[in-house]
Order: sequence, then C-alpha cells, then structure tokens
Amino acid sequence: MSDSAVHSRKSRKNQPEKVKETPVEDVPVEELLPVSSHERPQLTRNHSRHSRHKNAKVKLDLKKKLYQSRRVTFILGTIIGLLATVVITAMLSDDIKGELDKLINFDSFNVFLDDWKGALPLSLQQMLDDSNSGAKNELHGSAESFSVGRRMTKKYNMTDKYNVVMVPGVISTGIESWGLSEDGDCPSSAHFRKRLWGSFYMLRTMVLDKACWLKHIKLDPITGLDPPGIKLRASLGFDAADFFMAGYWIWNKILQNLAVIGYGPNNMISAAYDWRLAYLDLEKRDGYFSKLKMQIETTYRLNGEKTYLVGHSMGSQVVIYFMKWVEAEGEFYGNGGKDWCNKYLAGFINISGSVLGAPKAIPALISGEMKDTVQLNQLAVYGLEKFFSKKERVDMLRTFGGVPSMIPKGGNVIWGDLAKSPDDPTNELQTDVSDVEISGYKNESFGPFIRYHASKSDASSITGITEEKKDFTMEESIGFLLKGSPDWFSNRIKEQYSFGIAKTKKELKANDQDHSKWSNPLEIELPNAPDMKIFCFYGVGNPTERAYTYKEDDTNSGLPFVIDTDSPNPVFFGDGDGTLSLMTHSMCHEWQKEGTRYNPANINVKVVEIKHEPDRFDIRGGARTAEHVDILGSAELNELILKVVSGNEHLINTTYVSELHDIVANLDI
Repeated sequence: MSDSAVHSRKSRKNQPEKVKETPVEDVPVEELLPVSSHERPQLTRNHSRHSRHKNAKVKLDLKKKLYQSRRVTFILGTIIGLLATVVITAMLSDDIKGELDKLINFDSFNVFLDDWKGALPLSLQQMLDDSNSGAKNELHGSAESFSVGRRMTKKYNMTDKYNVVMVPGVISTGIESWGLSEDGDCPSSAHFRKRLWGSFYMLRTMVLDKACWLKHIKLDPITGLDPPGIKLRASLGFDAADFFMAGYWIWNKILQNLAVIGYGPNNMISAAYDWRLAYLDLEKRDGYFSKLKMQIETTYRLNGEKTYLVGHSMGSQVVIYFMKWVEAEGEFYGNGGKDWCNKYLAGFINISGSVLGAPKAIPALISGEMKDTVQLNQLAVYGLEKFFSKKERVDMLRTFGGVPSMIPKGGNVIWGDLAKSPDDPTNELQTDVSDVEISGYKNESFGPFIRYHASKSDASSITGITEEKKDFTMEESIGFLLKGSPDWFSNRIKEQYSFGIAKTKKELKANDQDHSKWSNPLEIELPNAPDMKIFCFYGVGNPTERAYTYKEDDTNSGLPFVIDTDSPNPVFFGDGDGTLSLMTHSMCHEWQKEGTRYNPANINVKVVEIKHEPDRFDIRGGARTAEHVDILGSAELNELILKVVSGNEHLINTTYVSELHDIVANLDI
C-alpha cells in the first residue's frame, strides 16, 4: 500500500463524525424558480435577508399590538389596582402595624418628619397627622365583626346582665306589604310580604313602577293611617333593622357584639316600628307600646333582671314618649302606675338621639330638600327632579305623621333669635382631631334659621312675602311651615306634637296626661325612678346643616320656596354628627343640672361625646367614626354599650369634647 493511501485512511479516521441534520421541509427557492446556475447563490442570499426582515417585522407588529391593546391595558390596570388595594389594606391592618412597631420604632423618625412634612401635599399631611394621633390616643381597636365583644370579654370577663330593647331610628326599620287587594292598576297582592322600604325590592319597584310604590308607601292624609286597600306593616325581629339592605348594616355590629357576651332572643329584643306613623297612632293601629310594655314585663319575670332601652336617632324620642305613656292613665295609655319605670327599667341609652329635633326636618317638609340634594351637580339635580321631584318628596313626607316629631323644639331659647344663637360659630370651627378647621361664617349667626332673598321683582306673587329680604327664627320657621301647608297637615302636627318649653313644675305635671307633649323633653319630667340611669352617647366634629337660604321657586315645581343654590351659602353648617346639630343634645346636659325641674328623681346622667375621626380608607368610617348612622359600628360606642348592659357602667367616665356643656350651663331653660 502506498504512503499516500495510508495517510488518506488515517486522515479520514481522525475526522469527527458528521451529525445528521433534520431535513427542512421548505423547498429551496432555487429549485422552484427557473434561474440559471450562476444566479442561484445570489437569489438564495436575497431570500434569506427578506425572510429575516419579515420575521422581525411580524414580531415588532405583535409587540406593538399587545402594547396598544385596550384589553391588555385594562387587565394590567385592574391587576395593579387590586395589588395596591391588598398592599394598602395590609399596611393598615392593626396586627401588621403591631408587628412593624415591634421591629421599628417609628417615633424615632419624628425629628426628621417635622422638617420635611411641610413640603408634602395637604392630604398627605392630614394622613400623617391621623396616623400620629392614632398612636397617641390609643385607638379603641378594630370594629370588625365580633371583635369588640371578644376584646371586652377577654379584658373584663364581661357577660350579659340586663335585658336589652333596641329601638331603631327613622327610616331604619323595614316596611313590608300585607295587602291582598286586586283592585285598580296597582294591586297589593303582587307585593305580598315584600319589603317596600329597606330592600333592593324597594329600589326596583321605585324605578320600574314609581306611581305604584308611592301609592303604597304614602299614608292617608286625612286619617294618617293606611289608605283604602293598602296594608303596610313594620318588619319584625332582628332582621327588621340589622341591615337596611344587603351590605348596608345598621344595628348588625351591635347585635354581633352583644351576642359575644351572651345575649340572644331570650334577653334581647328589637322593637321595630312603623316610623311613618304619629306616635299615638302606633298604639292605636299596631298596639306597639302595649306590646313593648308586655315584653319588658315578661323578660323581667323570666330572668329577674330589669331592661335597658337603647334608642338611636328618632328611636330615642320614641323611648322618651314610651316612658310617659306607660305611666299615664286613660284610653290608649299604658296605665302602669307611677313606679313602673323604676321597677322594670334599668335605664335608657340614648345614641345620637334627635331629642330636641333635627333642623333638616324643616326644609324637608317645606321644599323636600336638604344638604344632600343641594350639593348635587346640575346634571344630578336634573335627573333627580325628573325621577323624584321636590313636590313629590314633600307630598310624601307630609303624609308621614312620624316625621314632624323631629321638628326642632325649644324655640329661640335653644336655637337663637335674629341677633344671635347659643352655638354661633367663631371665625373658625374645629371639626376633627387633625386640627383641620372649616372657615366659620364671619358676622353671621345661626339665629336666622331661614334667610329669604327674593331673586326677582314679582316674587311676592309666588311667596306672599312682600319684603325683598326676610329672616325667620326657628319659631317663625315652624309657623311659616304650618301656614303654608294643607290644613290636614298642620292640624295633625298640633294634635300630636308640641315644640315649646314648660317653665313651671305645674305645667310639667299637667303634661303627664297630654300625649302631644310626650315627645318633647322640654315639656315633661323624667320618670320618678331614682334607680334608673341615663347615658347619652353622640358624635361631634362633623359639619352639620344648621340654617338655610331660600328664594322663590321659578321652575314651576308647584312649590313657592326652594333653597337658593346660587347663594354663596345655601346651607350653613355647624357642629354635629353630619345629620343632627349639636344643640339637639342640650337636653342631656340639662338633665345633669342639680335641682333641674326636668329630673325630679335626680336620675344619674352620663354624657360621652365621641369625636368624629373617620378612617379615610373605609367607606363607613371605620372604628373611630361618629357619623350619625355609622356610629352604630364605632368601636368606642360598642364598648360603651357593652359596659352598660353588662353592669360595668362604673367604667364609663363623662367625656366632653365640644363646648355644649358650657353653652347649656348658660342657658335659661
């Protein structure tokens, strides 16, 4: 074998084996096109460049479409929003805050905080102030379901003691239809056992068949009771007022916490009522007060314990009325004797009670308006007027005999005259713990409750008021309301209610047998029950409507007067809980006075004012709210209630936040 052959064999032996390549399915372009052999290499290179350019362009277009897609943008925004919500919620959790406090002492940053806080936006400054104040003032804890009851049980070993009767406020109780009429265009049988107030069914019926809903919900203007063929009654049991509708709790938080310390159907009652009716009509039509009296007596016989009456808003007025009714003698009265309250009642818990009325009741009955309607934008006002006009609202509210019970009481003594009012603001009105202040009304007083300003020269033909400008005190505003109302409305108010002041003990004694005085604590005595206790818990520091500016109506609404939304101050705001003015709680402080004629038995009265400190991230205000309705979920209020009904009332100290105690001390009531 030659040397060249051997070398060739060795060379082939040392070469690595070639890896088999998977055949490409694409047919080479040079085999498809009729080109000459010398053109094929150039064409192959051109095709390769074109293919790479095309693939890159497709990828770029795909990225561009994904980036510009609205769906992708929406999904990403939703995901980011949910993540932010989870993070913020977690950051605000009390448990996590506690763990962070163990790891980091945030107080050490206060020195640096004061230096750069002024450069932050005002809203962030307020959030930082809220955080600092919460750390300093030792928050009352979470208001989550059952949490207050569990905390109180753990700390004080609380258990149930006294029986509890809860009396809801106006509009809080659900109302359902029991009518079976098939007559007319709006038969009642279609709504049998359906809630026409306090449910989503109410909203659906209002939207789809407003005329039928109004026909059912309005009372007969002459009798003040059900219209012919209509039968609406208050829902009963705890379901009547624990939720207004699904998701919107009212008494639910209190029920939960009472249950934790041992309360249940045997020693806890929800005394729901048809808040549309005048108080005595509750007894005449439904036997409401007789049933309440028997329930209290029955629970006393069963467990030997007295009862605490717990009223909220208008429910507190109902409680005061009941305490006079039960001891009065006569037809439709309780006939319980002069010592009934002392024997069966442990006391009265007044939660944000409209004891001396609500200023907003006046504009509601004059023009169907209040702060909430005035603050709507023009488009919303137009929509509201088309759906449920001011005239329709006035006509409905005036048939409700219970609503006028909230007309303010005490006249000029409590609410002021044309020159001044006891609660006139200074130039600044402090409203919350972060020292954020609302500008007061310089050189303005709350005494003129209604300021009428004519907007055109012939206004007198509409209003009957000849003056271009005229102010009305609270007393004059009530007279103004009655004068401009139908006779059936003004007559019912005069028969059922009174708004003055009894100046002598003789007058107070005479009023023991006059049911028209029983909803006005300025014209009646507290029961002769020295063993009872009274607690007043209410919110302060939340701007509340206090006076109004009116003009003649030029929109053909059928009403002579409307709130002047073009005025710089259509609504004047004072201190309160967002619904009730601070002055309505004056009676609690009057009851505290030594030797007052309104408290002959010297019943012990404690007042706790709760400052409105809402959680900015909780739509219902969180654990420290004192808003009129949301206060029922306040951790502090729930703690106070549990301390009272469990027999630990000695743990409660009188607390004043506002100037009301000093104001009442200087009033000559």
